[in-house]
Amino acid sequence: MSAAGGERGKEGADKRPLFTVLTANAVSIAGNSLTLIGVPWFALETTGSPGKAGFVAFCAALPVVLSAIAGGPVVDRIGRRRVGIVSDVVCGLALAAIPLLHHTGHLAYWMLCALMAVSGLFHAPGETARYVLVPDLAARAGTPLTRAASLYDAVSRGARMGGAAFGGVLVAVVGADTVLLFDAATFGVSAVLTAVGLRGLAAAAPRREGPPLSAERYRADLREGYAYLFGDRLMFGIMLMVMVTNGLSLSWSSVLLPLHAREHLGGPAMQGLLVAVFAGCALAGALLYGAVGHRFPRRGVFTAGFLLAGAPVFVVAAATDTVAPLLVTAVAGGLGAGVLNPILATVMYERVPEELRSRVAGASTAGVLMATPLGGLLTGLLVERAGLTATLLGIGAVYFLVTLAPAVFPAWRGLEADPVSRTEPSTPAPAPGPAASPPRR
Repeated sequence: MSAAGGERGKEGADKRPLFTVLTANAVSIAGNSLTLIGVPWFALETTGSPGKAGFVAFCAALPVVLSAIAGGPVVDRIGRRRVGIVSDVVCGLALAAIPLLHHTGHLAYWMLCALMAVSGLFHAPGETARYVLVPDLAARAGTPLTRAASLYDAVSRGARMGGAAFGGVLVAVVGADTVLLFDAATFGVSAVLTAVGLRGLAAAAPRREGPPLSAERYRADLREGYAYLFGDRLMFGIMLMVMVTNGLSLSWSSVLLPLHAREHLGGPAMQGLLVAVFAGCALAGALLYGAVGHRFPRRGVFTAGFLLAGAPVFVVAAATDTVAPLLVTAVAGGLGAGVLNPILATVMYERVPEELRSRVAGASTAGVLMATPLGGLLTGLLVERAGLTATLLGIGAVYFLVTLAPAVFPAWRGLEADPVSRTEPSTPAPAPGPAASPPRR
């Protein structure tokens, strides 16, 4: 562990910064869940077109990729605390502008796309800044790394569950535009928590060592992160797999589920219920993995989790027009999804040296999100041409084939923990090889 985090004994453990990051991330994730429910319905209500709703999702997702591609070196230079604050403030203002402009009659479709693009542009750096702090804060708190990674994901899952349930009810009761105002408020709360709770923390401060930031230095830092990422077959394979599945998952959340809920399930409340059940079971899965996951082979658990979390929901939605089968599928899929991020986060923290963590996290975030902008855009167009059922079955088949990768390719054996990580779980081993940044299910 770096000196920034510092190893501490149990008597000198300081859990407050870790608690602050977990809380701020939970509030931000809850806001993201409100966006996940509110924006697709707002787009469908105001445009009436699945294709236009998909394009709004494209405009929100593409800038996330662009900022992740270029943002890694900036996070450390500006400081993780500052990046987290600015990210939340800008995202909150952009989202608040949508309903305010709509109520005054000045919101054009291009403005909706532009404001979602601004929100997307500032989203990835803030998430990266919080994510890469976890190993330092876990050491400061005296918490084993595997447990901290599972706790980080579990808290995020719980926030996603609550946000989705609340968002579905709010859309049904007060409308999608009001939901966006609640979403903007959550970003404000997250910014305040980050500003107050991480003040004076060395790991969250700007990095002053090394040569001054210049165009040449920036390019060198950027290259270093990508070289580290592409230099390991396992992590490159993880990036490719999660890149594809993230795009397929966005097709479900931004287009297919809202359409299916509108046409067959009775509206946004049922959509919110399904998302909340999935997130709640993912929370349980993450907590369960944090408690006993170290006893089982990571590769087998990861493969089984992805097979449960991916294709089944598309197939079941194509085969039924009722909620009950989808709820059962959401339970199984959520439990499977809950183990994924703790495994990936632990592998990342074990393999990447602290001084490279922000750069590698930014590079891998860009990689895993590369297909995300196309998920909603292409799915909206495909539904308009092939119909909802055929699209669900086609995407489900692709998802199933992709999630077989860990069981087929030998490079995935590297998921298993090395002896260092088993004996010293709170210290990431600086072994060569990149990491998957937080791919979120």
